Amino acid sequence: MEQTLKEKAAKGIFWGGISSLVQQIVGLAFGIAIARILSPGDYGLVGMLAIFSMIASTILDSGFTAALANKKEIKHEDYNAVFWFNLFAGVLMYVILFLFAPLIAQFYEKPALTNLSRALFLSFFIGGTGISHYAIMYKKIMVKEQAKIDILSLLVSGSTGLIMALNGFAYWGLVAQNLTYGIMNVALRWHYSPWRPTFHFNFKPLKEMFGFSFKVFLSTIFWHINNNLFSVLLGKFYNENQVGYYTQGNKWMTMGEATIRGMIKNVAQPVFVESIDDKARLVMIFRKMLRFGAFVSFPTMLGLAFIGEEFILISIGEKWLESVPFFQLLCIWGSVSYIWSLYGYLLYSYGKSDIYLYGNIMIYVLQLICVAIMFPFGIFPMIIAYIVCNFMGILMWHYFANKLIRIRLLLVLKDILPYLTITAGCFFIAWLATQSFQNLYLRCALKIAVTATLYVLIMKYSRSAIFKESIEFITNRIKK
Repeated sequence: MEQTLKEKAAKGIFWGGISSLVQQIVGLAFGIAIARILSPGDYGLVGMLAIFSMIASTILDSGFTAALANKKEIKHEDYNAVFWFNLFAGVLMYVILFLFAPLIAQFYEKPALTNLSRALFLSFFIGGTGISHYAIMYKKIMVKEQAKIDILSLLVSGSTGLIMALNGFAYWGLVAQNLTYGIMNVALRWHYSPWRPTFHFNFKPLKEMFGFSFKVFLSTIFWHINNNLFSVLLGKFYNENQVGYYTQGNKWMTMGEATIRGMIKNVAQPVFVESIDDKARLVMIFRKMLRFGAFVSFPTMLGLAFIGEEFILISIGEKWLESVPFFQLLCIWGSVSYIWSLYGYLLYSYGKSDIYLYGNIMIYVLQLICVAIMFPFGIFPMIIAYIVCNFMGILMWHYFANKLIRIRLLLVLKDILPYLTITAGCFFIAWLATQSFQNLYLRCALKIAVTATLYVLIMKYSRSAIFKESIEFITNRIKK
């Protein structure tokens, strides 16, 4: 059983990594092409609606995916109840937001947002028809199939957005890209998932999951409000260009962060649930995921911050140069955000969605207070306060994790600090070696090459277990 679980986790992380990496490369290509055509204001208009989109999507899921993953035995009736709930909720959500669209436009004082939001919010109805299918694939760790779904959806939607941008549709290209992605994703989930709904309306199974799922739902709502806080503040008190710069910086950070998170999110909770009866084994799995995350996240996310200016100038041009500070600051948080996610999955696997909810509320209230205090000093002090609060949140989650599985903070630091130290050392040497180069392309390429070479050599000759296992697994997968 242990070998089976280990193999499932390894395959899940492998395919999650392949999926995330390919998605980020494809997304990078389309993102660069579209960003060179559109203006910061185009991205700003769509960015103003991000918080509404995230909250509505969370309402559709309502925490049932996590609740289903936590159940040892699941029947057809469980999935069927969730499917019809999501479908009805999607229709209701769209009608409500369709009627409130003029108020959203009035809040931002942007009349164009009325029709823009009504088109964009169609994704809620579409997404509601595929959540049960995703829950099944998530429960069964069907990461390979989900990888195919995500990559194909990204290719089709990216092509759609690019074609519309080239033909002068401006921000409507971004809306079309979003809708096309949702349609493709749901259609392919139906194709790969072995489950089909039936016309039997029995919502009793929802009652069993409601206590857990409702707290997950509220936690996710607060999470999205937190993540989109600056889109709202900048859109209300600044102009759409500032929202565009922030949105662009956050977008590129998120693309990097999603690569790491994508490796972990598809396996963490299901694997934790299967190991819940063996605490020593669970601690071992948790620490291994911590080390693997640090091994990948620190050089990736801090590396993006290291080449931030060169990356923005080369990829999307000088008009986006003001997004660089946003990008670099957010990458610092992105390098450790996977730890927050791991603690969350651990709490979910123990059914502690109430602790996760109350903890999120505390952190987000603290963030609002800190951001309000820093508001008179400008945008960057607000973002710094936001990041500091997130780091404090990780310490709080560790306190609760220690209560559950008795894992000391010293062990966590022991697992992640070596990778941070090695990464910082590689950056310092790369900076010394490249600071005299004036050519933008050459300097960027050398920074990446020097850092990557040093990091791999240090991992190899220090006999890093994570590095060795990763290389062996990848080599075996290629041979197969």
